[in-house]
Order: sequence, then C-alpha cells, then structure tokens
Amino acid sequence: MLLSEYGMTRHYTEAFELANRLAEQLPQVKDAKVRYALLLNLSQAMGLAGQTDLAVNYASLAMAVSSDAARRCYTAGILVDVLSAGHRLKPGDRVLRQAFDACPEDTEPLYNTDMTLALVDLYAHGGKPRKALALLDGIQSRVDASGYVPDKLAALLDRAWALAALGDDAAARKAAVAVVAAGRSSDFDHWLKDAYQVLYRIEKKEGHAAAALEDYKKYAALDKAYLSDVHARTMAYEIVQQHLLAQKLETEKLEQQNQALRLQQELDAMAAMANRLYLVLLLMLLGIGVVWMALLKRSQLRFERLSRTDGLTAVLNRQGFMAEVRGILQRPGNKAGTACLLYLDLDHFKHINDAHGHAVGDETLRRVAEACRQQLRPDDLLGRLGGEEFGILLQECAREQGRQVANRIRRAIELVAVEFDGLAVAVTASVGLACTDSSGHDLSALCAAADAALYRAKERGRNCVVADDGGDAAMA
Repeated sequence: MLLSEYGMTRHYTEAFELANRLAEQLPQVKDAKVRYALLLNLSQAMGLAGQTDLAVNYASLAMAVSSDAARRCYTAGILVDVLSAGHRLKPGDRVLRQAFDACPEDTEPLYNTDMTLALVDLYAHGGKPRKALALLDGIQSRVDASGYVPDKLAALLDRAWALAALGDDAAARKAAVAVVAAGRSSDFDHWLKDAYQVLYRIEKKEGHAAAALEDYKKYAALDKAYLSDVHARTMAYEIVQQHLLAQKLETEKLEQQNQALRLQQELDAMAAMANRLYLVLLLMLLGIGVVWMALLKRSQLRFERLSRTDGLTAVLNRQGFMAEVRGILQRPGNKAGTACLLYLDLDHFKHINDAHGHAVGDETLRRVAEACRQQLRPDDLLGRLGGEEFGILLQECAREQGRQVANRIRRAIELVAVEFDGLAVAVTASVGLACTDSSGHDLSALCAAADAALYRAKERGRNCVVADDGGDAAMA
C-alpha cells in the first residue's frame, strides 16, 4: 500500500527504493494473497520506471497465482496497461485476447470496456480510424452508463483522433473540446495534452493561425510537463539502481578477494590439463570450421539485406530504393495501372546542421522518415536518396490521389519537432510529384520528371507540392 501511495504522489525515489526491498523479500512471501498484491504493485512500479520487461514479468507472475476470475481480470488489465504504456501493445496481441477472455462483458463490464478502449486507442493511432469508431459506437452506452470519468475521456479523445483522421474536423473538434472542458476541473493532463494536439492540428489545417498557436502552446506546456515527469521517473530509478550497485560493490569487495585465492588454485589445477585440452580444441576447431562456413553464408545474405538499407533512418537506401522501383515499374502487370513517384527534399536542412549540430540533424531525419512512413500504405516504398532527400513510390495511385498523399506527408513533416536546448527545431519539405500516366514506366524518365518538379517546388518558395504537369497543391 505504501509503494502504491509513493507512486501516486510522485515520490519516485522512495517508491523505487521500496520496490527493490520488496523484490528482495518476494521469495520469502508464501501467503498467496499477499504475494499477489505485492507482484501487482511491483509491476506498476516498474511500469512507472519505464522498465516494461520487468513490469510484464511481475504481472505475468501475478497472473499465475490468481485463483479467482475477478483477480485474473484485474491482473490482465494491469498487464495491458503496462504494455500500452511501454508501446508494446498491438491489436492482435495474445495478451489482449487473453484480457478479453478474462474480463467478459457480462461479469466484468467495466474492465471489458477498459480493454475495448485500449483496442480503440490502438486503432485510432494505428491508421484504422473506422475500426476505432465502430468499436466506440458499440460500447458508448456502457461508457455513459458507468460514469467512470477516465473511460469517458479516453472514449472522447479516441473519437476525436479517429474523426480527425477521417477529415471530419467539426465532429473531431467537438469531441476534443469536451475533453478540454472536463479536464479543466480535474487532473487529467494526459487527455488534456492529446486533446489540445488534436485541436492544434485541426486549426492549423483550416488555416486558423492564431487559434492553432494557442492550442499548440497549451499542448506544448502539457507535453513538457509530461516529459519532465517521465524524465523524473527515469532519473529516480537510475539513482536508486546506482545506490544499490554501490552497496553491492562494497559487499562484493571481500568476496572478490576470496575468489581470487580460489581462482589461483583452480588455475594451477587447470595448467595440468592444458595438454589434453589442446587435443580437444583441435577437434572443436574442425567442428567450428563447419559451423563457420554455414554462418558465413548466413552473414552474406544478411549483409546483402543491410546493403540496401539506410543505417540512419532504417528505410531503403538509394541503391535499394531504385532497384525496388525499377522492378515494380518493369513488372508486366503493373504497366496497365498508374504509379506516382515523389521526390522530397527538406528545406534549409544545412541550416539545422550548422545551427544545432549533426546530432539534431540526424534525429530530424529519423523523425521525418517515421512521419512519412505513417502516411504510407504497406505496399508503398520509402527510401533515403542521400542527405536530406527522400523518394517515395505510390503503387496503384492516380495523380490526384498522389497529390493528396504528398500534401499529407508535407503537413506531417511540418509537425516534426526535435527538442534542442529547450527549443523545438522544426522542418519543412518541398515535394516533386511525377506519375506514370505522363512520364511512362521508364525509371530514368520518371526520376527526371520528379526531380524537375522538385526543382520547381523550390523555385515557388519551398514547403509545397508541385507535379510534373505543372500543377501544385495547397500549402495549408
């Protein structure tokens, strides 16, 4: 109970020191009820520290000693929360299925609703807004009837995210404003932060610069407070671990001296066995040679894959991207359809490297690559062509659809911000679009058209999309 209280009141150092002491006592705890409660609280404490693997391990141990259905349901809920906080949860995970089995709607409606909201959140932030809305509509009556404020806010926020993703800005704004109204009189910083983020994106999309700025300031303040709390938890955990390590080192000092004497005796004995070991080693080397040949072949295949991947952003490098695009364009079945090639270049990227250092520049490139990836379909290709230039191939994509995707990517890049010395370093991109309906399926011609369109985008003031037919998309 004290451990739980420390966590809720943000006394993190005391919480993690107590957690270490309780973990040491865990093997001596034989009472099933006490052991169950201790395991759950240790799981939550490790979740606060960002130690997801330890948190999952403790929750799994608690599940093993849960004898009745209610306890199994509650433990499953803790496990889902821990995995969700550690960004380890996916819609089809076995843990989520087990949680639904442990918390059926007819006997555990509140926990079943919590599990469903966790799945809704995964869909809403995972590019499946329609699935998220369908699940929300199915449980909305339960959320309203329960009166449980966290569930109500979570449902409103996920609805706002999903509606915004589908372009229904009016309904998304209404849901986000409802979260803000509820959060003003309560301590729901997490929901407030995300609600202001939704409102900021909507206002920015609609060109309301002043309103967007106000929403962004509120979001940034809450996000900074949230990140500060995460940092405080991490630092507290590291400090406790360092203290624990120092105590262990003092205890181990004498043991190491005794061990040194024992090792010397063992070395003397091992010297007598050296001649026999040489013969054994020769036989082992023959076996290792065979294994080495197999591993060498495996390594060659692995290096071949790595040679096609950009080490910084984990997307295709120029060689790998061009090879993939050439193969797709030359595939006989693909010549009947339309594909679009995007050339994307970050605006004034050299200034970021010069002003803030290459570490910030590298982090910016990684976040830009991730922002692009989130806007693409599984069959689309993304590659880093060199420096701050990226290439994207949109398969089975008409020209107008390609313009829309290019603008979504451009706007997503505008939202990328890297923290440096208390400031958010932002970046924009110019995009050139070329499609096979006008440039054909020849790779050289398609690349030349995309490159020319990119050049025109930079001439027009940057942070815009220009197509190979001369058309451009809105910058908002």
